[in-house]
Amino acid sequence: MALGERDPVTGYLTTGHEWNGIKELNTPVPRIVYVFLSLTTTFGLIYWLLMPALPLGTTYTKGLLGYDERRVVERAVAHAEAERAPWHEVLDRQDFASFAADPAAMQEIREAGRLLFGQNCAACHGIHATGNTGFPNLAAGALNWGDRPEVLQQTIRVGVNSDHPESRTAQMPAFGQDGILSRPEVDAVIAYVHDLSRDGTAVSALAHPAGARIFAAQCAACHGADARGKADVGAPNLTDTTWLYGGDLQTIFQTVWYGRQGHMPSWEARLGARNVKLLAAYVADLRTRQP
Repeated sequence: MALGERDPVTGYLTTGHEWNGIKELNTPVPRIVYVFLSLTTTFGLIYWLLMPALPLGTTYTKGLLGYDERRVVERAVAHAEAERAPWHEVLDRQDFASFAADPAAMQEIREAGRLLFGQNCAACHGIHATGNTGFPNLAAGALNWGDRPEVLQQTIRVGVNSDHPESRTAQMPAFGQDGILSRPEVDAVIAYVHDLSRDGTAVSALAHPAGARIFAAQCAACHGADARGKADVGAPNLTDTTWLYGGDLQTIFQTVWYGRQGHMPSWEARLGARNVKLLAAYVADLRTRQP
């Protein structure tokens, strides 16, 4: 194919390339492409002049407008804080009973508390606060230290087995692993505990007298003679249907044999006193709204 040959249909010159009878045309770039290239280049130059754009080692070009995203965010945060100031004053001043009687305050608590809980607590307790294995159901069921808002506030503030100097402490001894009880004694006491929530203390004691005696000697100091737990030491009630790790025989055996030591971080330093109080009010409200 001759170079410079003109296509009779389009009128464009050919490039001299031909594949299986198909000739390549030297088609010019559409003018609209040049228009867009010119516009985008012009926009880029203007943006580069007006806005922060080019890194320069430890700094960057500031732009003629002096725009600073950090200052924009700081102003937005300050504006949001100013809008929330009246509500924060109410949160700081009122007690939990006053919140419960104030529909407007409770609406704020439910909205802000849901976000706060989702960001900080849901990883362990679940997005709906219904708990996971080893992490209690906060929306319903018994809680080891009690469920009054003031108690919840203290637990959130200092944590459980945390590094806070006032941390709540909870430790279930490893009765089997540490040789406190023999294997037959462990088997006897777990059979007794397993039937407590199903049959009640008296019936379970009749069915498992050896387990009842071992429980009285080894477990009642923390869980109480009636096995209903002691909030002051965080020992759970063993007569209800709330189980932190599971109420089947195998799981109870694991608990008695190897012991348990839960952990909850202290949120005081990370969230501050106001948000700790807000979370306590939110969880307490969740529990009152359960069917």
